[in-house]
Order: sequence, then structure tokens, then C-alpha cells
Amino acid sequence: MQKTEFDAIVVGSGPNGLAAAITLQQAGLSVLVLEGENTIGGGLRSKELTLPGYIHDVCSAIHPMAVSSPFFNSLPPEQHGYSYIYPPVAAAHPFDDGTAAVLKSSTQETAASLGTDKDTYLQLINPIIKRWPSIAADVLAPLHIPRHPLAMMQFGLKAISSATHLSKRFSTKTAKGLWAGMAAHAIQPLNNLTTSAIALVLMTAAHLKGWPIAKGGSQTIANALASYFISLGGKIETGFYVRSLQQLPASRSVLFDITPQQLLTIAGHKFSSLYKWQLQKYRYGMGVFKIDWALDAPIPFTAGACKAAGTVHIGNTMEEITASEQLTSNGGHPDKPFVLLAQQSVFDPSRAPKGKHTAWAYCHVPNGSVKDMTGAVERQVERFAPGFRERILARHIMNTEQIESYNPNYIGGDINGGIIDIGQLFTRPALRSSPYRTSAKGMYICSSSTPPGGGVHGMCGYHAAKRALKDIFNIKVL
Repeated sequence: MQKTEFDAIVVGSGPNGLAAAITLQQAGLSVLVLEGENTIGGGLRSKELTLPGYIHDVCSAIHPMAVSSPFFNSLPPEQHGYSYIYPPVAAAHPFDDGTAAVLKSSTQETAASLGTDKDTYLQLINPIIKRWPSIAADVLAPLHIPRHPLAMMQFGLKAISSATHLSKRFSTKTAKGLWAGMAAHAIQPLNNLTTSAIALVLMTAAHLKGWPIAKGGSQTIANALASYFISLGGKIETGFYVRSLQQLPASRSVLFDITPQQLLTIAGHKFSSLYKWQLQKYRYGMGVFKIDWALDAPIPFTAGACKAAGTVHIGNTMEEITASEQLTSNGGHPDKPFVLLAQQSVFDPSRAPKGKHTAWAYCHVPNGSVKDMTGAVERQVERFAPGFRERILARHIMNTEQIESYNPNYIGGDINGGIIDIGQLFTRPALRSSPYRTSAKGMYICSSSTPPGGGVHGMCGYHAAKRALKDIFNIKVL
């Protein structure tokens, strides 16, 4: 019998890979993390992409799911080097008339920005906020019998609806626009079932925990997780790109923080015909086109609320956003794309030289698109912030091919690890008793291609590690 060098190996050091590694190491196992790049982090990396001294988040920039994550909240990361900054406004949504809706920590202040839809918003969100502490762990988990079935059912009935259907509760362009911007984080047409779920979760997170920025860059979160893992006795090796199982040291289990396409390449020969067929049928969603800017001044938004917001959703009305997302899903490139923008340096001066600023933005594009959307994105920002383009010192762009080259998990520019529609919400990446198990004993998938999907929360990795601990090591984690 081959002697094992490690109890478990985790391939990939994104937030889910690190979460899996920490969970396994906490259980007393010996764990090795292998990362193909020279720096750990996956979607939690920060670099000087434009000019020296300008720190840009390469992928994830704002962290409502991290600060709301049951897994992250169980750790002592503040002891290992990162802290959050909370903008006064979590997210703002400007309109052509110079006004803006706002998402703030206060439900009353948020509702007040929605005019005659104030009471409608409070009636929608307050019951979820009240129940969230009891259902959060169940929402951010694979399909199972929930601990609080009634509360979960009441949330689920709203969450499973399409964003366009639920928007009918609102009567004002302000409330409908704010809602559409939140739902567009789902990266799919807003008339798809379950698109309300992401909007409800993000809004609830804002009211309960906020939408913070990591001081110094998102990389600090990854560094803190890695530091904690190493303090427990774990080992990380970077610059080790796994292309076959033969490269791996002997171990009792392997957890892959990768998507089905790479998993098939590395380990497909070990899987059953049925499981391989299921992975081959896995669907990826729309991609993103991303721009980072070095600026000589803050973005001159017309609406004052936007200047105080960490995140700005640029898309105007619900009708415009809905049309943009549908066109993109159909393979087109909108002239007025929905743009998600973050302005970290307004609240974190460490991101840029004194008096200077950074900004981060992306729009959705067809999967695999190589079209340069720089002009369309910058026109959208200029539309709500006249004079913006005059403040650009330098820019760094990434189309879907460049995004996938940067992180092979982003197939065709899909940053969610696969579309999270009704067909793949609970069965990602395959319909099995446990979505984290592969058909090969000891091999698991722990990426955002498993429930609960994309976002910096670590819950995919946590649940996959729990499954491996029970299956292979007979260790049960509560």
C-alpha cells in the first residue's frame, strides 16, 4: 500500500480552496494546498495593473458575502492581517435625471430613497432580515432539509421568482431600477427564475453586515486566510499548476477548487461514464469585460449619493438593464451595457498615491467574447459623471480570453463558475446525493461550480471539506 504524504490535497487557493483547507486542517489532518500561480488567492488578488502605486483588485472588489459568511465569521482573520472599510452608502443607482436610489445599512434610509415604494420595500425586506440569522446557513448550503422549514419556505418563495416578476411589487422607476441592479449580479436574463435570490441576499447583507472593502486590497483577505491555515500547520505550494493526477503527492483525498472543464481534463479518466457525461453537459454563463482606471481625481458623479457609495450600479431604468442583460445572453453587445463599478480609493487612501484614485468596473458580455467594450463602458460612466474621461491617467482592460488566461476557472469569462439558473442552482455540477462528491472515491469538487455558487464566502469549500471529512476520515463537523 502506498504511503500517504498528506491526508488531503486541495488544488487551487481561491476563497473556496482556502476554506476547504482550513476546515480540513482544523479537524487535525495534514493538508497541502497547490496553487498554479505564484501568488495565492484566485479571485482575491490585488495588483498594480495601471501605474506604480495604484492598487487594483483584479477580480472581487466588494465583499458583502465575505462579511456575511457563516464560515468566515467562524474564523479569527483579524489576527492575521486584514480589516474592512465600510462606505457610507453600500451601493448607489443613478438615473438620467440626476437622482439616485441608495442601498444603505439603514432600511429606513434605503426605503426613503424609493419614494412611494417605501412601504413596499420595507414589507419585502424586513421579514427576510428578521429571519436571516436562522436561515443563512441553509441558504448558503446544498439542498437539504432546513433547520427552520417555515422561514426557509417563506424566503424561498420570493427567491425562486424572476426579478422581473418580483419587480411588479414596485411602482416607481427608482425602486425598479435599484432592484434590477441588484438582480443583475446573477449574470443572466432578469426574467430567469431564481434571479430574485441574489438581489434579496445582497440587500439583506447590506442591511445586516454592509458591503465592505478590504483595506489595502482584496489580496489581504486571501493572505489572512493563508496565514491562518499555515498557523494551524497547513502547507501551501505556489507555482504548481496541476494538469494530471500523476503530479500529486500521495494522499487519502483530493479537493479541487476548479470547474468541471478542468476537472475532466485532470481526472476524467477516473470517473464513471454517467458522471463524465454530467460534467460535459455543465453550462457556463455570460462573461465579463473588465476595466481598471488610474484617475487624477474622484469620479465626478452628478448624484451626490454616488460619491459616497463603494459600489455604483450604472444602468438607469429596469427596462434598460433588462434589455441589456437579455441581449448579452443572446450573444449581443449592448451599446449601453449594465456596468458594476467600485471606487475603493475614495474610502481607502492606500489604494493610490496621495490625491489620486482608482476605479474598477465590468460589464457582462457573451461567453468568450473578445470585443473591446472600453468605449461603451466609459460612455456609461460619463453619462452619470460628466468629465469622468478627462480624469483618466491610465487604464487596464481584460476581455474574456484574458480573464480566463488570468484564472482558468473563469471559463469564457464566467466569474461564477457556471450559470446559476434554476437548472444548476442545486444540481451544480451534477445531480448527486452530494454535489461535492465525484464518482471517484476520495475526489471532491469544492469550487463555485458547487452550491451555493459564486461569491467570496468560502461556503462551497467548507461544505466540500465537511463531506470529505465524513466520507474518508469518519469525522463529523457540525
